[in-house]
Amino acid sequence: QVQLVESGGGLVQAGGSLSLSCTASGRTFSMYAMGWFRQAPGKEREFVAAITWSGARTSYADSVKDRFTISLDNAKNTAYLQMNSLKPEDTAVYYCAVNRDRRWDRYSATRTTYDYWGQGTQVTVSS
Repeated sequence: QVQLVESGGGLVQAGGSLSLSCTASGRTFSMYAMGWFRQAPGKEREFVAAITWSGARTSYADSVKDRFTISLDNAKNTAYLQMNSLKPEDTAVYYCAVNRDRRWDRYSATRTTYDYWGQGTQVTVSS
């Protein structure tokens, strides 16, 4: 099992920035990649960004490309999501997730590729 704890959410004005963190514990040696998803009220959970545990490969949704950056601190078992130029449509609960195998290489943006999920952290962007 891998346990995930997100932090860093909050309220920010449009155009502002926030940084989210996701710290993993437990069987972290089994992790292949980490990802961030988000879910707005009344909408499906959607892919935001992901990174292999080696840091060699990243993947982004078109809606956040050039605004969001995902990164890792392997020593701390922590992934970060730096969010800049935030828009009201970025408002959602943000979840981090862990994938354990190379399904990620083909399906990095697919929810079912991920095996463990955090509880989520709320991000609200005011206009």
